[in-house]
Amino acid sequence: MKSYTFHVVLEQDTSPHAASVWRAYIPGLNGAHAWGDSTQQALQNLRNAVDLLLEDLAESGEAIPQEALTSAHVSDEPLLTVTM
Repeated sequence: MKSYTFHVVLEQDTSPHAASVWRAYIPGLNGAHAWGDSTQQALQNLRNAVDLLLEDLAESGEAIPQEALTSAHVSDEPLLTVTM
């Protein structure tokens, strides 16, 4: 079992007709992006998307793209990451 901690980019949508909408994504990991009405919701939606994306990669025998791993922390131990 490996634990992965990815760098996440979190941005607020500043378009004039957008209510407080947040975008979260992991650079280099195609499909790892999500939106939310708050930072917490955007991060939770991103976690759900990444869980499904990594499960799909594993089932198809594909590796996590190296570009996404350049800023990731990889451990052979189970980890719990808390963002505050």
